[in-house]
Amino acid sequence: MPDSIAATEQQIVEEFSLFADWSERYQYLIDLGRSLRVFPDTERIQANLLSGCQSQVFILIGGSAESVEIRAVSDSSIVSGLIALVLRVFDKQSAQDIVSTELRFIDAIGLGKNLSMSRKNGLHALVGRIKNEAANMLKSD
Repeated sequence: MPDSIAATEQQIVEEFSLFADWSERYQYLIDLGRSLRVFPDTERIQANLLSGCQSQVFILIGGSAESVEIRAVSDSSIVSGLIALVLRVFDKQSAQDIVSTELRFIDAIGLGKNLSMSRKNGLHALVGRIKNEAANMLKSD
């Protein structure tokens, strides 16, 4: 069973507090993006493309209301790092926990102030898509 969403967010905040400046934090984001699970070319199709992102982001959401499974990938290294953070928080969590959580780590680590508007919009689109899919899982249960 994964850590709670709050515990995972706290871990992320603590990790980012170790870095002195944003160049180090961006490098860490890039490194995190390299850890994303393989996303086969056969699943990089229009139906899995996330709208609202300047970069190409493909996302698959499955599993059940008890354990939502999320995979995603981007053609941008920084966006891949953002995806890795969001997946770390939400992957394998219950749909109810996903729907009822307002992510705090984004502002706590300074992403809200240090991302370009297009990256902020893409991050918002990613979180919104995950929350919508989780809400749909709850409706179908």
